[in-house]
Amino acid sequence: MPTTIHPTAIVDDGAVLGDNCRVWHWVHISGGARIGAGCSFGQNVFVGNDVAIGNNVKIQNNVSVYDAVTLEDDVFCGPSMVFTNVYNPRAAVVRKNEYRRTLVRQGATLGANSTLVCGITVGRHAFVGAGAVVQKDVPDFALVVGVPARQIGWMSRFGERLELPLEGQGEAACPNSSDRYRLDGRVLALI
Repeated sequence: MPTTIHPTAIVDDGAVLGDNCRVWHWVHISGGARIGAGCSFGQNVFVGNDVAIGNNVKIQNNVSVYDAVTLEDDVFCGPSMVFTNVYNPRAAVVRKNEYRRTLVRQGATLGANSTLVCGITVGRHAFVGAGAVVQKDVPDFALVVGVPARQIGWMSRFGERLELPLEGQGEAACPNSSDRYRLDGRVLALI
């Protein structure tokens, strides 16, 4: 299926978009952006030049994906969530050569109004709660909330809370799929 671009959207020359993307009202995609297939960009989204976005990524309204951000396949960015790329910004100090890279791994969810401080990795299928401020790496399948974000549990690939302690040994099944998970220490893995 072809990509659909709303007439108010701006897609700069050089931007690469895969098939079946939907680019809605007032979106701006910069010329250096590399975007996979099946992505959706809600109203008023900005995508920078040094940005890589995988397949089936959903970016809701009012999100700016700045330079030095990579979103792997199946990432969900909730409305008005925030990425940063300079750790200590000042208007009078140019720091474009100091951007810190942010990586959001496959299947992660970034809740509405959450903020990711640059230079971190959000693990596969991790879940960042609405309004959380993430300042450090988030493990695969972790559920983090609060300011600053702290881990309070584990989530399945399906987006369901798993009945497991934060650390130790254990197994759990997703209540909505046949997926089973094993906790070993502070590492959760799909089995």
